[in-house]
Amino acid sequence: MTREKTDFWVGLFILLGLIALVFLALRAGNMSAFSFAPTYRVHAYFDNVGGLKVRAPVKSSGVVVGRVAAIGFDNQRFQASVALDLDAQYEFPTDSSVAILTSGLLGEQYIGLTPGGEDKNLADGGTIQMTQSAVVLEDLISKFLYDSAEKEGAGPAAK
Repeated sequence: MTREKTDFWVGLFILLGLIALVFLALRAGNMSAFSFAPTYRVHAYFDNVGGLKVRAPVKSSGVVVGRVAAIGFDNQRFQASVALDLDAQYEFPTDSSVAILTSGLLGEQYIGLTPGGEDKNLADGGTIQMTQSAVVLEDLISKFLYDSAEKEGAGPAAK
């Protein structure tokens, strides 16, 4: 009888350990939001999405209000198409704007949503018109280097 009781507790401990391991794996993989809360989908178009990934957070005032559902390319606009699933409890005006932001200097990218001032709210299937693409660090560095090289080159020629 004691052997069976010990086997039961060991089995229960292993099962709880496996559940905890799965939970941590989902949490680390940004998949922990398996919520069944209602959402609505809106679309936004960007010239450059940088390193934005599906399931990246959509934040407004630092609060996660949704997730990136899909990223694709629109052949008519020749822009990146991003589908956002926003939680139904958060309503945003139709003139809201979105920008692709980076947490920290080299951190992960997310969507920053800034509410507008319209009375009418975004609906399922709506489009956010005002977008700001991702800032590419390589472009900033090259722009800085070329600008400083032009200033150095123009200085002696002017004398």
